[in-house]
Amino acid sequence: MCEPDTGSGGAADLYVYDPETLSTAQCMGDACAVCHVQWPRPRTVLGALPDGGRVLGCGECAELMGLAPRSRTAHALTAVR
Repeated sequence: MCEPDTGSGGAADLYVYDPETLSTAQCMGDACAVCHVQWPRPRTVLGALPDGGRVLGCGECAELMGLAPRSRTAHALTAVR
């Protein structure tokens, strides 16, 4: 139902995360690997685990890392300030 956004990069472009530094929820893709948010469920691939599992992140963290395009809402809020 909620498929991860795989992006256009290949597996070679992914950052490899050390599973020792992530919580169980982060390793399972149930929490953002950066900010730990669990809802809405992280959908953007930020990297991979050594075993090949995907590490997911929320949209905001993916934007900060340059892995997702900025949303139109984010641009509008920035312009209002």
